[in-house]
This record gives sequence, structure tokens and C-alpha cells, in this order.
Amino acid sequence: MIRILIADDHALARSGLSAMLGVQPDIEVAGMAADGAEAVTEASRLRPDVVLMDIRMPMLDGIEATRRIRAQADAPTVLVLTTFDLDQYVYEALRAGAGGFLLKDAPPGQLAEAVRTVAAGQALLAPAVTRRLIERFLTVPPGGGRALERLTDREREVLAHVGRGRSNAEIAQALHLSEATVKTHLSRVLTKAGLRDRVAAVVFAYEQGLVRPGETRR
Repeated sequence: MIRILIADDHALARSGLSAMLGVQPDIEVAGMAADGAEAVTEASRLRPDVVLMDIRMPMLDGIEATRRIRAQADAPTVLVLTTFDLDQYVYEALRAGAGGFLLKDAPPGQLAEAVRTVAAGQALLAPAVTRRLIERFLTVPPGGGRALERLTDREREVLAHVGRGRSNAEIAQALHLSEATVKTHLSRVLTKAGLRDRVAAVVFAYEQGLVRPGETRR
């Protein structure tokens, strides 16, 4: 059973999301929050598996609430709900630790599947979509840092390919490696750079200047 917490400042939105997800046999609505501060408190108290997080809320916005929730021990995954396809706040939410985002007008089946996806530890946001967000909202990459210096040349190559949205199979073909070896390199990148998943790795690749906004997928 996947336990979820719904955080939205609109009562009708909370009720609607609860009604849509509550009928799923493998999803339980553990609680609801009307603002970001309450979401942080309830996440700590209820220990849900997934938090459905609205971005724009009073008291504490969804970005800061996501950051504080992800800092908790055994933190739940945060799935950001947004009204906009390319919301500038979504990029900040990803940097704060969100596991992905979904449009609020997504059909019930897609919403339930999104909850299952992030609950299973998978990033909901495809790297190509992440790249599209970054290309629009990241204007000046800060350049390399100590985390990047800890990577080997091969690990940097793999990270750059991940940043361009390539799959493990495509990276393996490009670098003449096995998929298992690519997975190993990527796992080491995540560990050395303190990244939680592939989406975070894409953001990191841009921020470190390995991939530039507007760069084509090649």
C-alpha cells in the first residue's frame, strides 16, 4: 500500500485528488495539508511514501516545503503538481529534491501511475523534459566545483551523456561499453556528487557546465 500526503491550499483540489486516488486499491490517502508549513509537519508525523505538492501555497511555498521534507530522515518522495507545462518554479523544485512533476489536469489514471512510479524510486521526469526546463530557466551555469573534480574522466563522460538525455543503452553504444558498466559509472557519479537520481544528475550536468543550455542531443 502506497501512503500519500496531499498538500494544496485549495480545498476542492485536495478533495478532488483524494477522491481520484482513494479509489485505487494500492494507494491510501494518509492525510492532507493546506499549506507548505503544514505539509512539512504532516510529512514528519504521518511518514507517507509520497507527498503530492502544490508549488504556490501560503505560509511556506512548495519549493521550501519540498526542501525541508527531503531533509527529513527517511524522507518521502515529493511529486510536484503544477498548472503550467514549463513553470519556472518546477526547476527550483527539482533542485530542492522533488522526484518529478505532473500537470494538475492529468487524467486520474496518469496521476495514479505517477504516484506508483515515484513510490518505486523512479524519477517521473524524463531527462529530455528536464533538459527543456533547464534550457529555458538556467541562464548561466556556475561552472565546475569540487564534486565534479571527484569524478573520473569516464564518469564525466557518462554524466555529460546523461545530461543530454541519453539512455543507458545509447551511452553504452556511444562509449563502447556494456550497459552494466554504464550503470556502474552512473551509480558512482550519484554517490560522489551526492545526487539522489538521474533527474538530479541531469540538473547537475548543466549546473557544472558539462552540458550547455541549447545544446543539441547528440
